Amino acid sequence: MIYGLIGEHLGHSFSAEIHARLGEEPYELKELPPDGVEAFLRSGDFRGINVTIPYKQTVIPFLDGISETARAIGAVNTIVRRDGKLFGDNTDAAGLTMLLARIGAELKGKKVLILGTGGTSKTAKYAAETLGAAEAIRVSRTAREDAVTYEEAADRYRDARILINTTPCGMYPHGEDCPVDIGNWPELEAVADAVYNPLRTNLILNARERGIPAEGGLFMLTAQAVRAAELFRGTEYPPETAERIFRELLQEKENTVLIGMPGSGKSTVSTALQRLTGRPAVDTDALIEEKAGKTIPEIFREDGEKHFRDLESEVIAEVSARGGQIIATGGGAVLREENVRALKRNGRLVLLERPMEELIPTADRPLADTQEKMDRLRREREPVYRAAADCTVWLRGTPEEAAREMIENRPD
Repeated sequence: MIYGLIGEHLGHSFSAEIHARLGEEPYELKELPPDGVEAFLRSGDFRGINVTIPYKQTVIPFLDGISETARAIGAVNTIVRRDGKLFGDNTDAAGLTMLLARIGAELKGKKVLILGTGGTSKTAKYAAETLGAAEAIRVSRTAREDAVTYEEAADRYRDARILINTTPCGMYPHGEDCPVDIGNWPELEAVADAVYNPLRTNLILNARERGIPAEGGLFMLTAQAVRAAELFRGTEYPPETAERIFRELLQEKENTVLIGMPGSGKSTVSTALQRLTGRPAVDTDALIEEKAGKTIPEIFREDGEKHFRDLESEVIAEVSARGGQIIATGGGAVLREENVRALKRNGRLVLLERPMEELIPTADRPLADTQEKMDRLRREREPVYRAAADCTVWLRGTPEEAAREMIENRPD
């Protein structure tokens, strides 16, 4: 190994993908049992490594020296070999500091709430204090060390301005979870979440709905990796490097989700997008039929609309947990808030519009098999579609033209 990452479970790590963009040398993921950490470090088989949970403190006794930052935090996430000796540092603090700057969070003189008491919470406390926070209060389910309970945080610190989540709450596969109700802190100015899978936790979605700048952990992960690579190679990357890699990763990991009226062309445009991008495409209506073992009209006729909607929610929860896809949804997929949330956690919702005269009723759409039903659906659902959508694309030409517009107008 030249460069790499050690930890106990690394199945969902993005680190190799980030470091592949920072240098030509291979970057390997190496899972180690607790009793294998010392032997690996003493083997000398690397130039530089990153360290993730649960070994950020485990490695410290085996190092020849650590940085002041790592000493203050009490954790090491980067180890470099220099002249045969091992030196530890902590680049998580730099990554979090850059994340806070990215969302415009000004901490100086303000109260900061840090959810959690694990290793990342210590990083957050260090970063907040370094940035001049008036107070950096850690929050735990039970009061311990210097932490307060969630109830105390909501009662005594309602004037907190910055919220940083360092707990795994909301992490895959429990994306529906949320650590707190941010309504408890009416003066919040920014929210940062260390969780990066999914791309947007419910905490981040809740903050954005209130107009509060908020970002998940993918940028923090990218920024700390850039800083680690600088330590590995003894160099400096251009200031825009972390932002560039973050946006590249986001485009790779984020789903493109097509929503809109029955007959608006979601399935045909998703097929065109698949041809143009090489990404996998899924159709939630097709998956529902596969799951039920019957057609959608049969489900409506034999089991009723509620059963269909329940199946739809199950399918959406399953497919939206994965990234890098094109997802064509049914016309009523966004009627349930839980579906919108699931799709937004890893996806960008594109409303596909089509002129009303081109929305043709068909017998295989139980709720849109006559023109009267189609017209009523359009009136009822238009506000729902617009509220859920991140952007709108009109299908006025070919499906390929609409697909190209989605690609060309995607945010950088």
